[in-house]
Amino acid sequence: MINEKMYELGSKRSTIREIFEYAKTRAAQIGAENVYDFSIGNPSVPAPKEVNEAICRIVNETPSVQLHGYTSAQGDKTVRDKIAANYSKRFGVALSGDDLYMTCGAAASLTITCKALVNDGDEFIVFAPFFPEYRVFVENTGAKLVVLPSDERTMLPDFEALKNALNPRVKGVIVNSPNNPSGVVYDEKTLQTLCAILEDGSARFGAPVYLISDEPYRELVYDKNTVVPCAMRYYKHTIVCYSYSKSLSLPGERVGYIAVNPQMEENRAVYAAVCGAGRALGFVCAPALFQRVAAECDGLTGDLETYKRNRDLLYNGLTKCGFTCIRPDGAFYLFVKAAEGDAKAFCERAKKYELLLVNGADFGYDGWVRVAYCVKTETIERALPLFAKLAQEYGL
Repeated sequence: MINEKMYELGSKRSTIREIFEYAKTRAAQIGAENVYDFSIGNPSVPAPKEVNEAICRIVNETPSVQLHGYTSAQGDKTVRDKIAANYSKRFGVALSGDDLYMTCGAAASLTITCKALVNDGDEFIVFAPFFPEYRVFVENTGAKLVVLPSDERTMLPDFEALKNALNPRVKGVIVNSPNNPSGVVYDEKTLQTLCAILEDGSARFGAPVYLISDEPYRELVYDKNTVVPCAMRYYKHTIVCYSYSKSLSLPGERVGYIAVNPQMEENRAVYAAVCGAGRALGFVCAPALFQRVAAECDGLTGDLETYKRNRDLLYNGLTKCGFTCIRPDGAFYLFVKAAEGDAKAFCERAKKYELLLVNGADFGYDGWVRVAYCVKTETIERALPLFAKLAQEYGL
């Protein structure tokens, strides 16, 4: 017999992917210009010019057999050293290439990290709203996912709930800042409070409670006074999971990394477990060309002004219509309160206007919807009158 859990995952797409496929079908029926697909976080700005320049230079200068051959299982040493040196310079953490494991994007980073840490009976904590695949990644290791609330006004973690939920079975807490789906950024005070609670828990239980910082949107912040604090500087038991999919607009190339805090107790043992989990899962030797491209372009971004313009246009337009929205400081998502208690029904009503939104229940936060604004600006401009009509239906 086949694995029933894997059958369930394979026979039914995530809601985000279902809407994405529905959008393609509707586009074929009525024209792409008449469909307003705000479902998927696919970057809409081109990769920085340095990416194509790096690709051409690397391809032209590197012998083919070397370029397309295997790297070390954990990634090319030169690549890891270069990325680690840049991380150390930017964030003030003495990271080395031997603390990095190159991966096929953030999904592989998270999957490997969970696998590396889990023992029987372990739990991981997340705060709603959270990226839905966290549940898949955690439960696939045999661990339990514990979902805690956030403050509806700020979408910041409920720290009292965290204190109550910590117990010796909690192996780690997964956080995502800037957040998908809310766009909220954890400021320094929030991160310090979180880390203090985890320090206390680790001391009480006599074992580390790991902080897994999922950071694919780290560079996507739009205001000069918004800073994404470096979690490693505040908590020694931090593991960073990173992807270049969003910052470099390379979602289809699948490249990222795991960084194990050099200050962590038993750093070498944890890193070895990461390597072992990568081996067990078949995630060895991330794409060789794009490892090298990532090292050349680490820290760069696409045109953030486009996302900022989209953010401002959509947020201002929807709040003017009467919708309640969380103002995002980063990523490229707007979290909007459904104008009725049932977010699924709200999303279905929005389809009347070809507005394709994602039910917040998938992110553990029913009553809200996610709107991905990584689309063409003109798409938002043409969609705003339709959002206004939707608001009128609810008497907003």
